[in-house]
Amino acid sequence: MSQPTTALCPALFLAAPASGQGKTTVTAALARYHRDQGRKVRVFKMGPDYLDPQILQQASGQPVTQLDLWMAGAEYCRQQFYLAAQTADLILVEGAMGMFDGEPSSADLAATFGIPIALVMDVKGMAQTAAAVALGLANYRDDVAVVGLIANHCGTERHAQLVRDALGDRMPLLAHLARAEEVALPERHLGLVQAEEVSEQLEEKFNLGKAWLGEQAICNLPAPVAFADQHIADPQPLLAGKRIGIAKDQAFSFIYSANTGLLQAMGAKLHYFSPMHDTQLPEVDALWLPGGYPELHAQKLAANQTMRQAVQTFHASGKAILAECGGFLYCLESLTDLQQDTWPMASIMAGQGAMRGKRGCQGMQLAPLPEGDIRGHAHHRSRSQNTPAPIAHGRRQRHSAAGEAIYREQGLTASYLHLFFPSNPVATAALFGVK
Repeated sequence: MSQPTTALCPALFLAAPASGQGKTTVTAALARYHRDQGRKVRVFKMGPDYLDPQILQQASGQPVTQLDLWMAGAEYCRQQFYLAAQTADLILVEGAMGMFDGEPSSADLAATFGIPIALVMDVKGMAQTAAAVALGLANYRDDVAVVGLIANHCGTERHAQLVRDALGDRMPLLAHLARAEEVALPERHLGLVQAEEVSEQLEEKFNLGKAWLGEQAICNLPAPVAFADQHIADPQPLLAGKRIGIAKDQAFSFIYSANTGLLQAMGAKLHYFSPMHDTQLPEVDALWLPGGYPELHAQKLAANQTMRQAVQTFHASGKAILAECGGFLYCLESLTDLQQDTWPMASIMAGQGAMRGKRGCQGMQLAPLPEGDIRGHAHHRSRSQNTPAPIAHGRRQRHSAAGEAIYREQGLTASYLHLFFPSNPVATAALFGVK
């Protein structure tokens, strides 16, 4: 019996006029509300985000996948929606930045797959103007369907009524949410705090968030959306028999589930270890040192001399190592943290890393590796210096200036770039030592 070519599932896209409007807080509260109603909720996050998905995964109790039309491609996004729709009772998508910001934007993703949009807007300090902004967003393009407004930081019932009256019959007010600091999610310099660091605190916030939503219209199941099957072929078993060690602890956690899923689909066996706490590496053929917050744990990383020596020995063997952003900083000789204290790192590559406050780099880039082009992104607030000559630079999505430097030292490939492996599975397999 052949598989159906479409799958129906209620779906809603949470977008906003700008960052900082409360999208993640609302999405997490909504996910927990429906989960507690006994529904299976699948949440997707627009763009290359590591921190929001951790929060949303805990809220929904289901894996959260990042989707981006440039980095992942429309075919990949389509297949992820189709697979989720086969088993989920509700699909939620949290947008990125403002609704029309970026190329592609949140609006582009919603329009491509026909997902209705609920606008999340901080309405503090305005009333009728909130309605004007919401209606302007809704009518800016013909290919997006805005189904209502969620008025965040709405002070009183009178405030809500002013917004509702201004909207009239042109758009419903799906919810008005009072300012509630106890519901707000904890943040730090790169975004939200990692979920595992504040797991119990998050549970309290999710429960408060349900009450915050109340029984308003936003809690109703949205209309079903038909998601088509993309028919993506299974990847070749290029990593069959390969053992890949992945750094994973409080310092290294910026890991796309799509990346680990692809490695396993290609036959790799994954072995996780902690550069902070473990004294030796697992018996593996290659290492992946992903991004994270080494600057917050530099003292512990430096104190674990046996692990640093183990990484040095592994590198000296010539085996493949991929180091991304925080993992790249760990490979250098030293790292200066946010308090301006300097700590020794693994020293498998010349150079020093240092945090630099609020300044940094972010954006989509393509990594032109010898193995092939792999898409990814950069997001960091640190700098490196006295490093070797790079073998290449990232190519920015929308700018001609050179992107992040890419280094190659024996089997080590290191860069600030976070790579999205499904954008080129064959090159990814080669990056981990497959000839």
